[in-house]
This record gives sequence, C-alpha cells and structure tokens, in this order.
Amino acid sequence: MQRCGGGVSGATIRPPLGPSLHVPLAASAAMVAIRIAVILTVMGGVDRLPAQETSKPETQTPQPATQTPSAPLKIPGERLYNLLDEKSIVFPDIAASTEPLSPGQKFEVFVDNSISLHMVIWAAMGSGVGQAANSPTGFGQGGEAYAKRFGAAMARHSSSEFFGSFAFASALHEDPRFFPEVNPSLGRSIKYSLRQLFVTRNDAGHDVANVSGLLGPAFAEGLANAYWPERNRTVGDTFMRYGIDLAARAAGNILRDYWPVMYRKMGRSGSAPGARH
Repeated sequence: MQRCGGGVSGATIRPPLGPSLHVPLAASAAMVAIRIAVILTVMGGVDRLPAQETSKPETQTPQPATQTPSAPLKIPGERLYNLLDEKSIVFPDIAASTEPLSPGQKFEVFVDNSISLHMVIWAAMGSGVGQAANSPTGFGQGGEAYAKRFGAAMARHSSSEFFGSFAFASALHEDPRFFPEVNPSLGRSIKYSLRQLFVTRNDAGHDVANVSGLLGPAFAEGLANAYWPERNRTVGDTFMRYGIDLAARAAGNILRDYWPVMYRKMGRSGSAPGARH
C-alpha cells in the first residue's frame, strides 16, 4: 500500500471502498464515454463519405444525365442508413428484417459483433485509458501490458457475444438483434434503450425477458477471471465489470436507436431516414 509524503496526525482515516474501485471506476466511466465518442466519429466519417464522392462530377464537363444518381442523397445519412439496413459495419446486430434467425444466423451475429469496427476501436482506446490509469493494476505498464489489456477487452466482448448472441439465444429461442424505433424523441429513445437491456423478442416475434442478453456478459466476466490478473479477480471486481458491460450496452443501444434524429439536430437539413418499427 502506498503512503502519502506527509504524515497523518490525528486525522480520521476513512476505509477505502476497495482495492480496485477508486481508479477503475473512473477509468471505466472514461471507457464508456470513449465508446460513445468512437461510434459517433465512425458514423460521422461514413456519413460524410457519400458527399465527398458526389462532389466529383461537379468539376467535370456538365452532363445532366450523370448527375441524377445524386438525388437520393438529399436525405442526410441515407446511404449510411441503407448500409445499416443491409448489414452494419458499425452495429452488425441492428435488425434488417423481422424474420426469425436460425442458429447459424445467430452464430453469424456473434462473429460479426465480435469483430465490429466500433468494438475494435473502442478496445484499443479503452486499453489506452486503462494503461494511463493503471487499471487493472495486475497488468502493470509497458507495451506488453497494453497488449494484455487490449486482448482481454476483445476476449471479454467476444465471450459475451458468444454466450448472449449465440449460445443462450439459440437455446432459449431469443432474438439477439436490436430493433430500432421510428424517429423517437431523446427521452423515448433512452427509455426504449434501457428497456432493451431487460426485454427482447423471441423467435416468434413476442416480447420476452432478455435472459440471453443478461446472462451473456455475466458468464463472460466469470470466464474472464481465468485470464484476469489474480489480484483483480474478486467478486466485487467481477460484478463491477458486469455493471460496466450493461452500461456500455445501454449507451450503444441509445446510439443505435437515436442517431438518425441526432443527424437532423446537428444542423443538417431534410428529414431523417425512414426507420423500422
């Protein structure tokens, strides 16, 4: 245990909250914030891409026929939303249809989510925050320690997706995808996104308790204790990581549900892309 430079005389020393709660809590909150920022950055970058591509024909010899394909781009973010409709590179678990998934398709959701773009970037940046805060302390510092943090972050997420999106979802006949609302308000989006932590659809299309979504990260964090630093394998640390997993999931749900409205409020003209029920 470290001691302060000056002595403490006559002062009441409050017992610490726990050997791993002070710095990890701050670092974990920063990781969740970074995840939101990363997703917004990725979405914004992809959304600006069509505008850069369609600006090229304006510098060429005017030909009315060649400028007609740019008409669908009047709706901001439409091309990105269509990409999300087909198969998202940012959120692969956004539902493109209401058709039930086979176990094989749920396995594909698990694989796609495990290597999704935002997850790789978030794991890299989150590991940097953990490195700066020395959290968890058992990993230490240096290049090898950063590699361990990054590998552990990816392993925890992949395990959570395996158990939640594939194993339990297949066994319990639950749908692991996210079904966004139609043009929700921010308040409604927050309520809906939090609700989706505990409620999901089954393969028949009915609302049921999201058992697979809650058990997935719980089993993943229990498994993580096999490769987590020994000093950070306490019950308190495990439940803290589980709570952070759920908080990060809720933040991701809000972005999945609300980003089309967000684009309008950021100063872009036009109506939001059509959303699904």
